[in-house]
Amino acid sequence: QVQLVESGGGLVQAGGSLRLSCAASGRTFSSYTMGWFRQAPGKEREFVAAISWSGGRIYFADSVKGRSTISRDIAKNSVYLQMNSLKPEDTAVYYCAGVNRYRCSGIGCYESQGQYDYWGQGTQVTVSS
Repeated sequence: QVQLVESGGGLVQAGGSLRLSCAASGRTFSSYTMGWFRQAPGKEREFVAAISWSGGRIYFADSVKGRSTISRDIAKNSVYLQMNSLKPEDTAVYYCAGVNRYRCSGIGCYESQGQYDYWGQGTQVTVSS
């Protein structure tokens, strides 16, 4: 059974940082592009960041660009999202997801949540002002 499990969310003050982790089990994700999405209350889920299967291509939504990094550890079958200078508008449930690299390439695909094969249950991030 394939599972993606997010962790690292929590309550943080504006200007603070969080490192979200996503641990995969049930299969190796070394050939998968991994993405992070978020859904704020009353809003649709939106793309946050993605890292290609090789780690060679990284993409960010404009809303987090410049204050976030994404990385992956193939040996640990994990992907990470470091978020700095957090703002109240970053408050959301954050989800990681995986898509097979043969089915999806380029930012146009990575941003599209419908392309992803596997999803985690999400981790809550709350940023207080």
